[in-house]
Amino acid sequence: MARVPAPARPLLPRRHINFRRIATADLPLKLTAVLIAMIFWAVSALSAPPTEVVRDYGGRVAVERPDAVPAGYVLEGPLGDVGVKLRGTEAALANVVASDIHASLDLSAADVHRADPQDIPVRVDVATAGVKVDSKTPATVTVRIEPITSRDVAVQARIARIAALYATVRFGDAVTDLVASVQPTAVDASGATIEALTTDPAVVQLTVPVLPTATTRTVPVVPSVRGAVAAGYWVTRVTSDPPVVTVRGEAAALSGIDQVNTTAIDLSGLGADKTFQVALLLPAEGTTLVKATQATVTLSIAPLIGSRAFPVVALQATGIGSGFVAEFDPPTISVVVAGSIPALSGITAGQVVATVDATGKGPGTYPVDVGIRTPAGTTAQSVQPTRVTLTIRTR
Repeated sequence: MARVPAPARPLLPRRHINFRRIATADLPLKLTAVLIAMIFWAVSALSAPPTEVVRDYGGRVAVERPDAVPAGYVLEGPLGDVGVKLRGTEAALANVVASDIHASLDLSAADVHRADPQDIPVRVDVATAGVKVDSKTPATVTVRIEPITSRDVAVQARIARIAALYATVRFGDAVTDLVASVQPTAVDASGATIEALTTDPAVVQLTVPVLPTATTRTVPVVPSVRGAVAAGYWVTRVTSDPPVVTVRGEAAALSGIDQVNTTAIDLSGLGADKTFQVALLLPAEGTTLVKATQATVTLSIAPLIGSRAFPVVALQATGIGSGFVAEFDPPTISVVVAGSIPALSGITAGQVVATVDATGKGPGTYPVDVGIRTPAGTTAQSVQPTRVTLTIRTR
């Protein structure tokens, strides 16, 4: 009889895995661990610092002329403007406005003894919280630091060449009204820049309404003047309020408009500051003025400073005792009197007095200093000679 072999046994016993038991075993402990992990994740996410980004500032920043120029020196050369990249969070960068950014020169490393141009670092400050300057271009500005010298020159009456002050504002991609701190530039009637002049204040804040470029243009107000001020006076400054106006019209008409003039202001005979209310003239046919239709123009008038020579001024002795007479060698002196032209023109020869002090002196010869008296508002600029010989004799 044949034998049927028995089935082979598996080497390893089979195990039955109970997934439901695994999932539900120690369930409260597992839920607590998950909750703790989620709390730690939330705390880490909330305490992480916001991500900082670097963005270009949308516009150029004018470099302001510094106030800390060493005494006796002047800064020569255009300062221009710089491009700035800012670092901060998206929220902080969104709060940056033009008036928060200021660029100036760092003169701490400047060499005032150098006569040639030198590169001065530009320092940019941002007043917006959470925003820093990442970089600026250019990082330096080439200027000259020159010593201030002075000399006496003849003064002639002349109306100031300054016709207007221009302040350049860069708009970039601005779509709203622009507020910027800029440095004004003086120009003559032809629009050419007048160098080596400073303005007070050195930096002005401009608010420029941004309107569609196809229909408006903002230009400076240029006061028109005629006539001559009083003899001996000159115009030191002309200011206009408002300094700029917006003109509306067709693009073809606006393209040739660079300024808006006022009606003529008569300077004839002016010898003191005066303010005028004048109308603004439309610059071209088919244009209109936005808001302003007149301007307040202030003329600052000051006397010219000059000098007048009195070549023969007789000497007088003061304090001489009775019974004595005084003689002088030389008997007369020459005096140059300085002051305003109106004051000088009214001086008579007898108002310039030259004296020597003979108090307590008896007969004899003495070298003495000359004292000069001039009318109020004038001074003795030159005296020749300053010392004479006094001889006292008995009568």
